[in-house]
Amino acid sequence: MGRGPKKHQKRLSAPNHWLLDKLSGAYAPRPSAGPHKLRDCMPLIVFIRNRLKYALNSRETKAIVMQRLIKVDGKVKRVQLGKGGIPFLVTHDARTIRYPDPSIKVNDTVKIDLATGKITDFIKFDTGVIAMATGGRNMGRVGVITHRERHDGGFNIVHIKDAIDNSFATRESNVFVIGAEKPWISLPKGKGVKLSIAEERDRRRAHAIAGN
Repeated sequence: MGRGPKKHQKRLSAPNHWLLDKLSGAYAPRPSAGPHKLRDCMPLIVFIRNRLKYALNSRETKAIVMQRLIKVDGKVKRVQLGKGGIPFLVTHDARTIRYPDPSIKVNDTVKIDLATGKITDFIKFDTGVIAMATGGRNMGRVGVITHRERHDGGFNIVHIKDAIDNSFATRESNVFVIGAEKPWISLPKGKGVKLSIAEERDRRRAHAIAGN
């Protein structure tokens, strides 16, 4: 017999990137429904209390949130309703943009001015562009899209080649375009290249020899 949606989150099953210790209690904050999945998001209470150390407990964190002092992408979050019948697009983080360019299609990447909320540029999801894997075993890898495979009734596959000519494949839903000729975002150390165990060993040996 159904009992409705779950409203609690145990610490033992909380996502690892929250970095919650397991002995401080039985329960963890459960995020509300929003643009990101439960396994991919981070509750504000965890970010303010555990990461930024702005509060000592959940009560102080709620007081900060209720004062509307927290901005996400430069704006205080609030509920907005609009009329129907207007062309719009929805981004991966649940932004709704009205009257977009008709040439923007699904999986394309748009650049948004946070001050005005308008689209300033966009990149087509096509071969030859720079993309990052945001999910799966290749999460975090960056490369150029070489070709795409369409599988009716299954998952479409995208093949990507990184900076050292290593190729990998992942689902189309795990691919996020980040640039045409150059990345629009700053990349971490390694530039999104995943090395094998042997390659990491050889690189460490080369650095050790160079240091001596």
